[in-house]
Amino acid sequence: MDKTLLLKHIVDELKTVHQSAIDAATRAYETATDEENAPEHKYDTLSLEASYLAQGQAQRVAECEEDLSLYAKLDIKQFSSEDAIGLGCLIHLVDEDDNDKFVFLGPAAGGLKFDFSDKEIIIVTPSAPLGHALAGSHVDDEVIVHIGGEQKVFDIVAIY
Repeated sequence: MDKTLLLKHIVDELKTVHQSAIDAATRAYETATDEENAPEHKYDTLSLEASYLAQGQAQRVAECEEDLSLYAKLDIKQFSSEDAIGLGCLIHLVDEDDNDKFVFLGPAAGGLKFDFSDKEIIIVTPSAPLGHALAGSHVDDEVIVHIGGEQKVFDIVAIY
């Protein structure tokens, strides 16, 4: 698997998320500053609520920019089956029901799902339960993760 193309694809996905955040922040700012939303009396909080939303959307834009920065600095290497799992590793897992799952251990943007090379890939970070369990593990290891009160067991089939 071409990890350089995978990283480019991740960055493209993050740029799309970033642009959506910018668009949402712009709309929220325009709503907050629209003269039609000026308070009509002291209990009219529409303008105040819109300003809180604009602030939150601006913060989301900053988070997206940080995600892009972290991936720009990520050193992509090809992992061999003897290597321990680390940042930048694409991991092929199989769960208890023999379902395949592909996860990318990344520095940020945990939870982002996308399709690449006919596979659905989800990004997990080392701070997530699954990412924490995978970091340092090897091919043929079994990882057990407690998610939402449930125990999930995964076999590590391959790493790239």
